[in-house]
Amino acid sequence: MTSAVGRLRRAVLIVTTVIAAGTLGYWLLGLGFLDALYQTVTTITTVGFRELGVGGLEAPTVVGDATLDATLRDAGIERAGALVATLAGDAANLFVTLSARAIKPSLFIVARAREEGSVAKLAQAGADRVVNPQELGAARMASFVVQPNVAEFVDVVMHERSLEFRMHEVELPSGSALDGRTLREVDLRRRANVLVLALRRPDGSFLTNPDPDTRLEAHQVLIAVGTDVDLARLADACR
Repeated sequence: MTSAVGRLRRAVLIVTTVIAAGTLGYWLLGLGFLDALYQTVTTITTVGFRELGVGGLEAPTVVGDATLDATLRDAGIERAGALVATLAGDAANLFVTLSARAIKPSLFIVARAREEGSVAKLAQAGADRVVNPQELGAARMASFVVQPNVAEFVDVVMHERSLEFRMHEVELPSGSALDGRTLREVDLRRRANVLVLALRRPDGSFLTNPDPDTRLEAHQVLIAVGTDVDLARLADACR
């Protein structure tokens, strides 16, 4: 992190020096201070000398080789909750996953795999989830052919967000008022106006379309659909 801050400071110093030198030069040529500053900024931002606008956004970034431990540390991996490895090659993503897992064992890692044979290797290297974009894309295209209405509905709900309904997950914490009660007893449809589509047990298995007599337990994850307001009510009920 120290080296990243140092690079940022050097970059700011360089930009400040260029602006100061350019403004001084235009001022010596006879322009007023504001006009000189304007001409300098217009020149170094390469927008030309017409009345055009320019904007910037100061997002924290680290430029470097992500397969190096030093780069990961500069990016603050010790403070991170998750890491997404999407480098160009599977070998590079494998290396990043191994390095990240060694630095912070509790990190949640999602890695991209281009080859089917790399999925198992990335999982063995420590990735919590491995995504193959080609496989997902093929499955999505096939679903539009086989079940176009279902596919489009899921697409709208999950991606376009043009409907008011959302799909959300809520974990049932220890000490929750819902712990030990059945879905029928808590009646989340009436209480929060949500539809519970599935439960994920602590062992990772899913229970889809759970029966009303299914008993809720701490650390289960409820997957439900509803509006933002309804899902907020569900989160409050689970707490």
